[in-house]
Amino acid sequence: MTAARSPLNPRSWPSPRSLLNPRSMRWKTVFLVAVACSSMAFTIGLLVHDSTLDRSMNDGAAKARGSLDRALHDARATGQEPPLATPGELPDALLRQLDQHGEGTLYEDGPPAPVYWAALKEGGKLYAVEVDMTTDLLTRQALDRHLWKYSLLTLAVVVPVTALATALPARRLRRVARTARSITAGDLNARTGMGGSGGDEITEIAATVDSMADSLQRRIADEQRFTADVAHELRTPLMGLLTSAGLLPEGEVTDLVRDRVQVLRDLVEDLLEISRLDAGAEQPLPRLVDLVEFVEESVARTGFTARVTTRGTPPAAWTDPRRLDRIVANLVANAHRHGAGPVEITLSGTTITVRDHGPGFPEDLLAHGPRRFRTGAAERGRGHGLGLTIARGQAQVIGAELDFTNHPEDGGAVAVLRLPETAQDAPEDHQGPEGPDPVAAVQA
Repeated sequence: MTAARSPLNPRSWPSPRSLLNPRSMRWKTVFLVAVACSSMAFTIGLLVHDSTLDRSMNDGAAKARGSLDRALHDARATGQEPPLATPGELPDALLRQLDQHGEGTLYEDGPPAPVYWAALKEGGKLYAVEVDMTTDLLTRQALDRHLWKYSLLTLAVVVPVTALATALPARRLRRVARTARSITAGDLNARTGMGGSGGDEITEIAATVDSMADSLQRRIADEQRFTADVAHELRTPLMGLLTSAGLLPEGEVTDLVRDRVQVLRDLVEDLLEISRLDAGAEQPLPRLVDLVEFVEESVARTGFTARVTTRGTPPAAWTDPRRLDRIVANLVANAHRHGAGPVEITLSGTTITVRDHGPGFPEDLLAHGPRRFRTGAAERGRGHGLGLTIARGQAQVIGAELDFTNHPEDGGAVAVLRLPETAQDAPEDHQGPEGPDPVAAVQA
C-alpha cells in the first residue's frame, strides 16, 4: 500500500504541462462555469435593461401627456397662448398618430437631446409639447455600465474560485491516473489510498482501481505459485526420468529420448528460475568482472559462435558474474535460435550489445517486452519465450537495463544490456562492500 502524498510534497504538485492543458477537465469546468456566469449576467442585464427602458418610456409618455394637459389647462384658465405647433415642427411618426387617433406620443432620441413628444389635434389646431429625457437617458446608461462592471467583477471572482475549487478533484484524479500507470508499468503494490464508503464519484473510481489492483495481484500471485508448484512437482520425477534415460542402451532412439528429457529438464529449471525472480528471492553477489574475457567465455559455454568486438578501453564492471553469464547466454542463444547469423557482440564501456541478422524482434515484444510462453512471431522460430524473460529478470536483479530494438538498416534484432558503470551507481541492494570503487581503480 502506497502512502498518501502530502500536499507540501513537490512530487504531488501538478506539472505545468497539466496546468496549461486546455483539454483537462479542470479547465473545461472553469470554462463552463465562466460561460454559465456570462450567460446569466447577459440575460439578467438584458432583462433589466429592457424593463428599465420600458418603464422609462411609459414614464416619459405619461410625463409628456401631463405636461400638455397642464399647458392647455393653464392657457384656458389664464388666457395665455396655448402650445400651438405646425405640422412641419412635428416628426412624421407623430403626425401619423394624430391623423389616426387625434392625439399621440413619441420618443425622439435627439440630437441635440432626447425628448418625448405629446401632441393633440383639436378644433383644427395642433397642440404639442416636448419633455427633455436627458436625465433619464443618463440614468439608464449609468445602470448599464454598473451591470457590465459588476458582471465582469463577479466573473473575475468566480473563475479563480472555480479553478481553486477544481484543484482538489483534479489532483485526486491525477493520483488515480498515476496509480493506474504504475500498475500498468508492473508495480502491483501501487494503490490510490483514497477508497472508502460514502464518498463521491472520484472516491468510487479510486476504490475500484485499488480493488482491481488487489484482484490482479492475487491472480498473478496464484499463477506464480502454480508455476512454482508445478515446476517443483515435476523436478523429482524428471530427475528420475533423466537417470533412467542414462541407463538406456546406446542408439538413435535413446539419443532422441535423452534429448527430449534434457529439453524438459531445461524447461523446468527455467520455470523454477522465473518463479524465484517473481518472488523476489534472488540476491546478487557482485564482484569485479573483466567483461571482454568474461563475455568470450560465456559465449564459448553456450556452444554457439559470436564475434566479440570492443570499443574504447577494455571494460570492467562490478556485477554478479553468474547472473551476467545467464543473461549473455540467453541473448546469444535467442539470437541463434530465433534470428540469423552472424551474431555480433559489441562491448562499449559497461554496455553489451548483442545483434543478429534475422527478421528482428516482433512489434509486440518491442511494445510490451518479453512475455513467457510467447515468441511473438512465427518467423522468429519456435520456443517457450522464457529466455528473454529470464534475461530481463536477471538484469533487474543486478541493477542493469535490458532494452530490445531492431537495427534501423537491416532490421536485425538488437539487445542492449547497460550495466551500472560503478558500484556506487548500482542500487543499494546491488552494491558490494564499502570502500574504493574497484571498477574506477581498474579503469584508472
